[in-house]
Amino acid sequence: MAWNTERTRQLLLDAAVREFAEHGPEAARLDRVAAAAGVNKERIYQYFGNKEQLFAAVLTSALEKLAEAVPLDEHLAGDLPEYAGRVYDYHREHPQFIRLLHWEGLHRGDGPVVAGEQRGAHYAEKLAALAASQKAGTLTSDFAPRELLYAVIALAGWWYATPQLAQMIMAEGTETARDTLVRLVAKLAG
Repeated sequence: MAWNTERTRQLLLDAAVREFAEHGPEAARLDRVAAAAGVNKERIYQYFGNKEQLFAAVLTSALEKLAEAVPLDEHLAGDLPEYAGRVYDYHREHPQFIRLLHWEGLHRGDGPVVAGEQRGAHYAEKLAALAASQKAGTLTSDFAPRELLYAVIALAGWWYATPQLAQMIMAEGTETARDTLVRLVAKLAG
């Protein structure tokens, strides 16, 4: 019987997302990843190398999934509030992404970014889309594209990064969190 390498690799990645999101890169255990995936632990080393490389693969894969699910091109950048709402929706459905980013920040601090060149290229594409939308006049030029993108990412993700704050501060509002976010980004985007 032929070994399905791609399927095995994906099973390991999916299990590793859960493990790293729950425990972080320091406390995550490769034996739990292998058991959850139903795969021999040695396959992790064969496909990914060590735990640090697996964490890098998990972050890269999670970012690619977000980028695929919520793209931002020049056309979509013209409706930045709706983009922010879609990012918010993605985080609601995939809360592990925010947790992975937080673990990365806690684990690495100001150190090198995992897969920094690849991830930087991803954000450069988004910045170019925002710049093009500004040039076309469909998006405010009051802020640099990097400022807009960072603000949208922070606003869309912070609801899930600190749900206790949202619960305490926003508890009595009649507007949904998504509606509030969209309204805030609409003001920001001009």
